[in-house]
Amino acid sequence: MLRLRPAVPADVPQMLAYVRELAEYEREPESVLATEADLLRDGFGAQPRFGCVMAEWNGKPAGFALYFHNYSTWKGRSGIHVEDLFVRPALRGLGIGKALLLRVAAIANEENCGRLQWDVLAWNEPAITFYEKMGAGMLTEWRIMRVDGAGLAKFATQSEDAK
Repeated sequence: MLRLRPAVPADVPQMLAYVRELAEYEREPESVLATEADLLRDGFGAQPRFGCVMAEWNGKPAGFALYFHNYSTWKGRSGIHVEDLFVRPALRGLGIGKALLLRVAAIANEENCGRLQWDVLAWNEPAITFYEKMGAGMLTEWRIMRVDGAGLAKFATQSEDAK
């Protein structure tokens, strides 16, 4: 039996375990730098930076959806970006991922958000097929630009006339 609920601070170790399992699946286990302290601070502090829905199947941890708010100047409303959607491999195909995504969609709807979005790796055909069957459309004209780590520090300290 499936149970969905908002994450609480005691879920942080499980949330980090899911993040690590997802990174393993996405072939980048060494990229996880987050700690329990980071998740606790950013998800459950005075100004939470993300929300999280936990899934349990027959009383055992099954997966999660971690999301944050963004803002669309074109829509003039906030939206929700799903950062991580993960279901343990042994429990896939039971409707847990769909239920998690629909719960986050319901949150977006309740908050009058203008959109719900997420990223998917180009090679992850099972996920792409799953999302398209649910009615999501893939944006093909946009590309993600990113600066992180030491590159972000360098980027931020450039002079305005840097060429």
